[in-house]
Amino acid sequence: MSTNNTNHTWEGKRILITGGTRGLGLHLTQEFVDHGAIVTIVSRTKEDLIKIADTSDQIYMIEADLSAKEDIHKIVGQAIGMMEGIDVLINNASSLGPVPLVGLSDLTCEDFEEVLQTNLLGPFRLTKAVLPYMKFHHSGLIVNISSDAAVSAYPTWGAYSVSKSGLDHLTSIWQVESEPNISFVSIDPGDMQTKMHFDAIPDADPADLSLPVDVAKAMLSFLSVPTYDQTRYSAEEWRAVIQ
Repeated sequence: MSTNNTNHTWEGKRILITGGTRGLGLHLTQEFVDHGAIVTIVSRTKEDLIKIADTSDQIYMIEADLSAKEDIHKIVGQAIGMMEGIDVLINNASSLGPVPLVGLSDLTCEDFEEVLQTNLLGPFRLTKAVLPYMKFHHSGLIVNISSDAAVSAYPTWGAYSVSKSGLDHLTSIWQVESEPNISFVSIDPGDMQTKMHFDAIPDADPADLSLPVDVAKAMLSFLSVPTYDQTRYSAEEWRAVIQ
């Protein structure tokens, strides 16, 4: 299946990114701005927002919690108000749950639910809130950041894995139900040197992990291709597209 992507150039495009103050989200924000886009980033951590508050007049900020359903319409309303629209939504914010990670049998129902609220229900609600605007303008791109944990059964990664697997399938269903000019794509960025990765695997070798800035640059090239031939791309698949 081929899906349309009209974002060949990012000049003037209006991008909404959750989890935009750290790791991949932060570097995607910087890359989009460097290519002329206007970006609104969402974070529940005020201190992280303050750190980048004055870095660019093309960046807007919203302090909100993606896992809180009462924050969803506030996010979309403020983003549209500040940027005068939303062309691209990137559901990047994620939660591992409590660390150190534990097996599913030792994970509380409350902790499992918290991960789903952030990684699956949050993107679902935010997509539902953004879609009416995109449908009215007959254009839009929604990017869901996935993981290889969505397809591989890693011990102790259960809640995160289930949430990302659900997000992948959600992406596919949104696409088949969508009108042609709105694209959905789920992307596994690969293993990166991020706080989340080291929280999960404290003894991970940094030499085996990509730098988020390098992944962001490459991912922007991938997102700029005219069409996507599938709705989920592994790290190897999307990199092969731009080589």
